[in-house]
Amino acid sequence: MDGLGRPMDLSLLVALDALLEEESVTAAAARLHVSAPAMSRTLGRIRTALADPVLVRAGRRLVPTPRAVELRPRVRALVREARAILVPEPVTDPARLSRDFTVQASDAVLTGLASRLVSAVARQAPGVTLRFLPEALEGTPALREGRLDLEIGVIGHPDPETRIEPLGRTRILAAVRAGHPLTARPTVTARAFAAADHIGVSRQGRARGPIDDRLAELGLRRRVVAVLPSWSAAFLLCRETDLVCLMPADSAEYNREVLDLRTFEIPLELPPLLLGMAWHPRNDADPEHIWLRDRVRDSWRPEVGVVPGS
Repeated sequence: MDGLGRPMDLSLLVALDALLEEESVTAAAARLHVSAPAMSRTLGRIRTALADPVLVRAGRRLVPTPRAVELRPRVRALVREARAILVPEPVTDPARLSRDFTVQASDAVLTGLASRLVSAVARQAPGVTLRFLPEALEGTPALREGRLDLEIGVIGHPDPETRIEPLGRTRILAAVRAGHPLTARPTVTARAFAAADHIGVSRQGRARGPIDDRLAELGLRRRVVAVLPSWSAAFLLCRETDLVCLMPADSAEYNREVLDLRTFEIPLELPPLLLGMAWHPRNDADPEHIWLRDRVRDSWRPEVGVVPGS
C-alpha cells in the first residue's frame, strides 16, 4: 500500500528500471517483451504515481528528469534484489558455504558412497558438514518435518509431495567368508543355498523376506540363525562364521578387499533394488541443496552389478 492506503503495483518498478536504462519506450518494451503502446501506458501510470514526467522529449529522443536521474540507482538496486529473491542464483563459490546437511542412508549404501561424497564435499566446501543418520527415521515424516535434508537408498512409502530422483538399480548377492564350503562349488544350487545357515538384516528384527517367499515356491526353507540391525555388523559376523549373508552388489568389491568376503549369485529370481535420493519440495529450488544433490550424482559411481538409473 502507498501512503494514502492505495494498493501499489510493484511491477511498475521493473518497467521504470527498463525505461530509465533504455531511455526509450520502444527499447524498454522490447526488453520486457511487451508492445510499445502497452509500455507507453505503463509510463503514464509511472508518471502519475511519481507526480513527475520521468522521461521528456528532447528532439528525437527522451531524456530523464532530475527526479528520474536521482531514482535510477535506487530502482536498479531494488529490481536486482527482487530478482535475487525470486530467482535464487546457483552456488558459484562452494568454498563460502557454511551449512550442515542431514542425510539418511543405510550403511550398505554408505559403504560405496560415503568416501566419495565426503571427499568431494570437503574438497569443494570445507564449511559444510554432512550428518549421516541411521535408518531409524525411514518411514517417518522426517523429510516433511525438516529433520532430514536428503534420503539416499531404497525410497519406500514416501509422503506424496516428496521429490524422488532415481540413482540406479542393484541386485543382491550372497556373501560368505573366504574358504567357506560353498565357495568350492562351481555353482550354488537353490537347495544348497537353503541348506546353509543364514544371517538376516532388519531394523525391526524380521527374519523373513522375498528370498524366503521364492524358496517356499520351490518347496525349500532356509534357517536364519541371527538377525542384525545393520549391514556392517552382518558382514563382520559373516567373516567370522560359516553363516551366509546377503550383500548389495555395489558393495561387493569393497567388502571383498576389506573383509575378505566372497560373493556368489543367489540361485533365485529376485527383483532388483531400486535406489534413489529423496527430498522435500521446500528444498527443491534451494541453491545449496541443489549443489548437494549434484555432488551425490557426481559421487554415485556404479560398481559391479549396478545399472544407472533411467
